[in-house]
Amino acid sequence: MKHLLTLILILCGVEVFSQQSDPWLIEAKAIDPNSYYGVTVANGMVGLVSSPEPMKVRDVVLNGVYDYYQRGRVSNILKTFNHANMNLDVDGRRIGIKDITNYRQTLDMKKAILVTTFDVGDKLSVKHSMMALRHLPYTAMSIVELKAKKDVKVTPMSVIEAPNHLADVRNTYSEIDRPHVKLPLLSSVGKSPSGKHTVAASNSIIFSESHGQEPDLIHEDWDYSMHLAKFNKSLKTGESYSFSVVSSATSTANFQDPLNEAERLTIFARLEGTERLLQRHVAEWEKLWKSDIVIEGDLQTQKDVRFALYHLYSFAREGTGLSLSPMGLSGLGYNGHVFWDTELWMYPPILMLQPEIAKSILEYRYNRLAAAKQNAFSHGYKGAMFPWESSSEGTEDTPVWALTGPFQHHITGCVGWAFWKYYQVTKDKTWLKERGYPVLKEVADFWASRVERKGPGKFEINNVIGANEWQENIDNNAFTNGMAITVLRYATQAAKEMGLAPNPDWEVVAQNIPILKFPDGTTKENATYDGVTIKQGDVNLLAFPLDFISDKAQIEKDLKYYEPRYSPEGPAMGHSALSAIYSRIGNLEKATELFAKSYKPNEVPPFGVLSETAGGTNPYFATGAGGFLQAVMNGFGGLTISDAGITQIKTKLPKTWKSLEIKGVGVTKVSFSVK
Repeated sequence: MKHLLTLILILCGVEVFSQQSDPWLIEAKAIDPNSYYGVTVANGMVGLVSSPEPMKVRDVVLNGVYDYYQRGRVSNILKTFNHANMNLDVDGRRIGIKDITNYRQTLDMKKAILVTTFDVGDKLSVKHSMMALRHLPYTAMSIVELKAKKDVKVTPMSVIEAPNHLADVRNTYSEIDRPHVKLPLLSSVGKSPSGKHTVAASNSIIFSESHGQEPDLIHEDWDYSMHLAKFNKSLKTGESYSFSVVSSATSTANFQDPLNEAERLTIFARLEGTERLLQRHVAEWEKLWKSDIVIEGDLQTQKDVRFALYHLYSFAREGTGLSLSPMGLSGLGYNGHVFWDTELWMYPPILMLQPEIAKSILEYRYNRLAAAKQNAFSHGYKGAMFPWESSSEGTEDTPVWALTGPFQHHITGCVGWAFWKYYQVTKDKTWLKERGYPVLKEVADFWASRVERKGPGKFEINNVIGANEWQENIDNNAFTNGMAITVLRYATQAAKEMGLAPNPDWEVVAQNIPILKFPDGTTKENATYDGVTIKQGDVNLLAFPLDFISDKAQIEKDLKYYEPRYSPEGPAMGHSALSAIYSRIGNLEKATELFAKSYKPNEVPPFGVLSETAGGTNPYFATGAGGFLQAVMNGFGGLTISDAGITQIKTKLPKTWKSLEIKGVGVTKVSFSVK
């Protein structure tokens, strides 16, 4: 109740904390519509991306729903009806960003609410609070509070707009009449670009009983792409007025009849009422934040770390069987496809803090095991060959012009690696029997068929693309080979855990896959590598997160050679991996330097959301967030996932940090500290 009271105070305009010093608040600074990269409020199913225009939403993204936009001849994650937009007329004039002052947008990460405040001249103060309800996966809510500075007439409007790619759009407005309440429903339904899916949205306005009789609603149907419900209200000087809008988005990916279901969900939310919805939403986020990262002594880094964790929590949820794309639910980046970004970068922090969400991410791969087996068969291999880019069906969705699709085979190792890591953390043998081992067995069979057996120590893996994608069709890539060896042995362990006899060939193959070296003993990235600039980590990933190389002298030798060869145009997670490695071998100065380098140059205005590269413009890069969270948790925090579960090695903190506490870790929700 204390937290709910705090939230109500914030929503009512009481400054409970200074925004600058509150470690839970991210404030947009100097909002410029020409240089604006929005923040996303999401609940793992629906993502709402903020707009520079007040009370607007730029995009609404549905998780797990894909269709063809004719972009790259492959599927794309679906943007659906914008059902959370609002217009506001003040004394008959439509207000926009040029008509307002004192404009502020603030994300409350603890409660996952984006609060926008502004003044309309000397007439009106406005507060608009938007959230994707955590307990209702398909429903969002906005709370609007108006305070008159002088006598004024306001006309708020709840709007549903269709993006251009939706077809056969139908708009309806209805009121369900009951003795004590009228239930207005503003609804839209349409087809995805190819007609594969039907998508629908519905919203309804909740009026506060404290304001007396509800105003009459007026429906305006402008055209096929937009319609709205509005009402008129005259306010006296000093008078306050509030209302809420609940809105639901559905598709045939989840419901046979998405329109009826969207309306049912909206009716449910409306009759729950604002206070109950708010309380449930806040309570669900309180549960998530029991697993948190607390940094004392460095307020800005604390905010940055929570901002990354907030996005990972927002983009995924337990019980869905859905995975994560590099940009999460923040837009169409990388078409919303699922890559190694999930298993190697975003998944580990989630696994350590939210094992049930991690389980749902793995379920996505298990449900597409048959497609991966077909992919292996098509390429002349056995077992399962997971696609480099995956969407709804689990078939290869990489654009044809990108050779990563047929050749970046380490993804299959990454999937197997993630499955065994889940078992190491949870020790869930039922899951291992039903989910983990069936995947690990097929992954191991793939690598056993993928190698070219040329004699002892020469079971080669040729013609691949490694983690460093700038070198194509190379032989015996260090990361690919190291991952193959690792998962072959994980499959053997999994079989033994279940009392089964493992395929002895798996260990034979693992023992004979080569890891190449230069004459001076430095690990060689691939058979023909000659020192050119690399896109991102490859060899160094063998030290972390794979723990394949443990010898400190070898790790330092590889770091000294490859770190200067990392491209400044490479993605964020390269430097985060280096930071974690330097932490784990005791070089705090380098770890701290590379930690800042892994994300600070990638922040874009006005919230500081992360782009993929320094100076890039495609936020939010959740892969980068996962990488730099690993630099905190596994680097400075020393956490290690092994057969012993989650343990901690001795590490040191950056000089500006007084302490680090990683709370709610693993199944038993223990805490780890470094001081």
